[in-house]
Amino acid sequence: MSEHLDRPAAGARRNARSEARPCLVALLAAALALPVAGPTPAAGQDRFDEFVASRGDVALTGAKLIDGTGAPARSGQTIVIRGDRITAVGPDGSVEIPAGVRTMDVSGQTVIPGLVGLHNHSYYTGGNGRAAQLPLSGPRLYLASGVTTIRTTGAQQPYAELNLKREIDEGRAIGPAIFATGPYLTGEQSTSATMTELASPEQARRVVRYWAEEGVSWFKAYTWISRAELGAAIDEAHSLGVKVTAHLCSVGYREAVALGIDNLEHGLFANSEYDPGKQPDDCPSGFSARYADLDVRGPEVQATFRDMIDHGVPMTSTLVVYEISVSGRPPIDERVYEMLAPEIAAEVRAIALDRRAGRGAIDPAVFAKAMEYERAFVEAGGLLAAGVDPTGYGAAPPGLGDQRNYELLLEAGFTAPEVVQIMSLNGARVLGIDDAYGTVEAGKVADLVLIDADLESEGDLHDVSIVFRHGIGWDSHKLMDSVRGIVGIR
Repeated sequence: MSEHLDRPAAGARRNARSEARPCLVALLAAALALPVAGPTPAAGQDRFDEFVASRGDVALTGAKLIDGTGAPARSGQTIVIRGDRITAVGPDGSVEIPAGVRTMDVSGQTVIPGLVGLHNHSYYTGGNGRAAQLPLSGPRLYLASGVTTIRTTGAQQPYAELNLKREIDEGRAIGPAIFATGPYLTGEQSTSATMTELASPEQARRVVRYWAEEGVSWFKAYTWISRAELGAAIDEAHSLGVKVTAHLCSVGYREAVALGIDNLEHGLFANSEYDPGKQPDDCPSGFSARYADLDVRGPEVQATFRDMIDHGVPMTSTLVVYEISVSGRPPIDERVYEMLAPEIAAEVRAIALDRRAGRGAIDPAVFAKAMEYERAFVEAGGLLAAGVDPTGYGAAPPGLGDQRNYELLLEAGFTAPEVVQIMSLNGARVLGIDDAYGTVEAGKVADLVLIDADLESEGDLHDVSIVFRHGIGWDSHKLMDSVRGIVGIR
């Protein structure tokens, strides 16, 4: 899925850079899972010092800054980090660097906020459809790729996820802050062995009550849920102070908005309401394949957008998880194969070759329409966030798939500052933590990413070098090396 556009010169330059960099193992996150009242440094945060590139107060000077607000990039910027906070941001020479603060010259490099992934599971599905929890490699790969906060958006093993979240919070594991979700909520028509197959609205309420008490902050409804069950789940969740998102099919977007949904996943690929044969509470087969000629500026689509915007319902872009199913797309980034376990890499490579040969399940015109749909949603005033969704056919692993989303959103017509905002501040807004996260501004938590390139001219996030999480800078390359060749099995 996470195919990447060929740029041989840049790729050759990166290869030369990588060979010069040492490899090692592991990292740590200083995070809180529900950062409502402000950050709390994780206990035992010195346990992984071998992977720390920067600790203590530091001033980054000479940076090109894309701050996450959507504003144009600014060159020659100084960013002062003291403790776990950004204390000053401004042009070089205009910002006072306090005594005792170390200076790091990052001229020629770009700083962006830590990415906030809105569809970033704790598990991964390889090429043959096997799903595996990734307690070691998944969180490290997210953080190494620049993703400092994730919402998991559907759990196959909710207790495994809650336990992983706790370990990261306590400094016993490496990874981003996690907003954990409960088990998927779907209907009886589902054949999944890992989802809650609801038989009634009351069952939906019971499931939501139980898992909200256990500590999840979001729930995810899935394709065969009925309107009555979805409405009951939303009502119960809201009464308990938690939220609901959905990958829909049996329920249309406007129906879900009327029921009080908090977020909608996958954009055009999950909205069946434009299918002329759609019946209430029924999931029409292959509906998105009929959307190539959909008028995204026509009254039907604009009515969807208006309902979502008027009710404050954001949408999550997950273009990367669909890309491998599109005929004729560019090759998958070789870095993906390097990170995957060899047997998983072989499965994914075979599928990717088949799709490139023109046997993809998704028409390229529909994929282009999905991009157009997301751009039109933003133009109408909608709030768009993004996430990797590391499921499907295995080409969008944690972190690297998020990075590929950056390129796909550029392809969709957004500018680099707009894409950074979608992938950082907008995600923080959906989670309700934008008072402290999502932008590089004085007073915000020091979650930011240092990229060893001019991001706007480079056009991708491959050159992440240091990821700051609550003021601690982690060496991206050492983290990547620590999980190279095991993603998909560990």
